[in-house]
Amino acid sequence: MTDVSEFYSLSHIFISLIGAILLLAIWSNIRLRFSQLLEENDTQKRVDKGLLYLGLAMFVWVISGCWSFAGHYFSIKDYSIYLIGNHLLSIVNNMFLLLALFYFYYAPHFIYNNKKNINIILIIIVITAIMTLLLSYTSIDKNRSSFINISAIPDLVLSGFLCALLGISLFRTFLYRGLKIVGVIAILVILLVFTSQLSEVFVNYGSDFSNNLIKIIAKTSLISIFLVLATTWVIRLANMPKPNEMKISFMDWSLVKISIPTKGVFEETIDFGSKTTQYKNLLKFAIRRKYGEGDSQSVVVGLGGEIKNQTYLTRIIHNINSILDLDHTQTLERRDVFTFIGEGRYRLRMIPEHIILDSTLIEEFLKTPENKAYQQLLELK
Repeated sequence: MTDVSEFYSLSHIFISLIGAILLLAIWSNIRLRFSQLLEENDTQKRVDKGLLYLGLAMFVWVISGCWSFAGHYFSIKDYSIYLIGNHLLSIVNNMFLLLALFYFYYAPHFIYNNKKNINIILIIIVITAIMTLLLSYTSIDKNRSSFINISAIPDLVLSGFLCALLGISLFRTFLYRGLKIVGVIAILVILLVFTSQLSEVFVNYGSDFSNNLIKIIAKTSLISIFLVLATTWVIRLANMPKPNEMKISFMDWSLVKISIPTKGVFEETIDFGSKTTQYKNLLKFAIRRKYGEGDSQSVVVGLGGEIKNQTYLTRIIHNINSILDLDHTQTLERRDVFTFIGEGRYRLRMIPEHIILDSTLIEEFLKTPENKAYQQLLELK
């Protein structure tokens, strides 16, 4: 084992260990301080495990570093077993990163809070692990080309796919948090992480020193990005309005009075004007939240539901922000007003007691044939 390899392995182990401990400590502290916000709905726990899975991914790096150090230090005779261990640990690391992306609000829509697609990708990860094992024991791999390590190809392809998802998610997150420069740096770090894995496939790629240097820089930088991400999450939760402090009053068609003290909004009147679709959608959420029970408190968005697309929710928030003309640090996000319940369902975050609906307004609302379904909801109440 060369001095360069030994230095890299030991640095890799301790840097990853410190990063993992820090991420898990931050996650634990956030869970303790903001448990009420993270578990608003008694029937559907909204525990965010994103940081937890990122921390576990770092712990896999620790194990990988220990495996690498032990393999070189004790000179494992069966080199194929050593390679298999490296590839499988990398696949497990990718799995935890994927599970973390499930909780990234700005991850691509096909993966954020989408259990069906997550399960499909997890199956792909299992298939990748099986392919890696098979390729490691085939005669083709044992007589492999001196230029390419065939058994590492499935892992590299999977890593490339997840690096793309992680890069997009991190860039969007930092962009919407007002940290565009950090988002750009995150993209560069992700590219560096992917580049650091090329030496696992291409045997003659770079030198031992340059490959190990790229790996240690990439992993140290990625841990730093994750710590910044954790900091933005804390700030986000600290500035998130509490359901019991927000109030909304529907006074007349297109007129709404809203109070969100955390965002500096006190008894502000919002006139939706000609944007009647936005107003009606918000009114539907209010009626269901105030008079419904269980699932009837929420509205199905997309999937053939009452509201055809999530874009309609975003437009409501954008319209409110434009009318209130809030400072960029106080602008509302969709999560401030709507809670994602699961299976395409969203509900208003305000508690029912803080939702005021004019009786005449409700009567006019029920006259529309498409809204007759709400009549039974009100009668049950």
